[in-house]
Amino acid sequence: MGLLSSLSSSLVELSRASRALPDVPKMLPWGGWGPSRLLARNVAVRPDAVALLFEGTRATWRDVDAASSRWARVLASRGVSKGDVVALVFDNRPDLLFAQLGCAKLGATAALVNSTLAGAPLSHALAVAAPTLVVAGVEHEARVRDALPEARVLPSRLLVKAEPGEPRPGTVDEELAATSSRDGDWVAPRAEDPSSYIYTSGTTGLPKAAIIRNQRVMGASLLYARVIHELSPGDVLMVTLPLYHSNAQWMGWGACLAAGATMALSRRFSARAFFADASRAGATHFLYIGEICRYLLQTPASPHDRAHRLRVGVGNGLRADVWAAFQARFGVPVLREFYGATEGNALLVNLEGRPGMIGRLRPGQRVIAADASTGAPLRGPDGACRDVAVGETGLLVARISRLVGFDGYVDGAASQKKVLRGVSRPGDAYFDSGDLLTLHADRWVSFADRVGDTFRWKGENVSTGEVGAALDLAPGVLESTVYGVAVPGAEGRCGMASLRVDEAFSLDAFARHVERLPGYQRPYFLRLQREITVTATFKQKKATLRDDGYDPCRSDDPLFFLEGGAYRPIDAALHARLASGEVGPR
Repeated sequence: MGLLSSLSSSLVELSRASRALPDVPKMLPWGGWGPSRLLARNVAVRPDAVALLFEGTRATWRDVDAASSRWARVLASRGVSKGDVVALVFDNRPDLLFAQLGCAKLGATAALVNSTLAGAPLSHALAVAAPTLVVAGVEHEARVRDALPEARVLPSRLLVKAEPGEPRPGTVDEELAATSSRDGDWVAPRAEDPSSYIYTSGTTGLPKAAIIRNQRVMGASLLYARVIHELSPGDVLMVTLPLYHSNAQWMGWGACLAAGATMALSRRFSARAFFADASRAGATHFLYIGEICRYLLQTPASPHDRAHRLRVGVGNGLRADVWAAFQARFGVPVLREFYGATEGNALLVNLEGRPGMIGRLRPGQRVIAADASTGAPLRGPDGACRDVAVGETGLLVARISRLVGFDGYVDGAASQKKVLRGVSRPGDAYFDSGDLLTLHADRWVSFADRVGDTFRWKGENVSTGEVGAALDLAPGVLESTVYGVAVPGAEGRCGMASLRVDEAFSLDAFARHVERLPGYQRPYFLRLQREITVTATFKQKKATLRDDGYDPCRSDDPLFFLEGGAYRPIDAALHARLASGEVGPR
């Protein structure tokens, strides 16, 4: 039965992959393709087809081409040429895409700066890119200007773009309007040229800029368009994720460029408006992050729940229980889960709709035994790494080769930290994903945790993802974040959970709920929050929560300690007893 299942899965993958065969030349190192060439093809083939929908406006492929040509000429007039870097800081709006394609036409690299950054992190992101020019939406002008001195960028190197239809003195809008939109003698793309810098989320530190070359953009965009989304020119893909992130760039805009489909762009995600907006746009496909699907399930029932044309959702981080409930309520027939890091070379795709799975391991990909808290590989006497057995959890690594490369970060030292050597034999090189996966039969894998999100307590490895999934099932819990905190006189870290709850939540009922967990998994400390802080791609920010711990002086949120089967409020007196070791988890 296992052999038949594996064979069936392989045939499904081969059938889907065959759809991308005509596009293989565009993905090869010598292909000479990039986003600007995909745009030129769409203009030649379907110039008047709608490329973009945004806040009641629409732009055809001809319009996109004209707008990006204007940007290319304005950037060139400010000294931007092939090999230069232009930092872009925008909300989700078409101007970012037009400016990015303008960079592509000049052979320049677009540094897609996280628009939620401020202060030192923003200065760091700009400094790392070392841009010739910074282009910011007016909505971010003040924060960008404040960050320029620390980033060593002169104020004269900043261009500000007004909101669509709202020109303002001192912005670049008047210059763009007066600039020719005709086609130009643009730089021909090369596979090895950097197309963009995309930054890591920076959940625990300063963001790193990953180098994204044209070959990677083409491979990802065509794969998502042809194999995973199965997009056609008449489809409409709804994008509510931020355009500075790889998901929206490749699964979204890149896939639409590759397929000639329409992208319906939202400025930001809104759970209450999602399905009404999808219906209004005539969307057939959408992008998700697992948290998005969970937020949608928490909205009140609405006539819009099934009054839509959505038939395919593509994304990552969708738990099995949320998967089933989402399909049952909203009637979306196909959900395709994938796994892939922005800078990584290990892509996994679940094309068969198996809830909870992120795909099957492919050649060159391995799950190796590793220390769950540090991610350090566990090596045998010969120095080689051991693959985990079915049912075990380990570190995902992927062999680095010419065809499946690792371009790394702008920071070369940071790049080297992501390369493991001597995994199978001396001299080999593997990309260290930093992610822990659980191996199942027939090489299927599910996501377990990020390295560092696992902690040890009472001699056991505790998976924050596993505990969080259990806590989310408690009555009244809308969202949970699980992490480990230090306890005086105890080895390892003890479990703590921050919860977002509704009126159905009860501390007594929650205490009874956690009694079902093994002792080492129970959250002995509790924090109740109005909102759980996340990145723009809904990754939970745990560093501050860990630092705050259970100290009432560091937070105004209610804090509790599990003692004698009940959660007690932590005040200054109880905290002092906890800090001294007089009382503590047992």
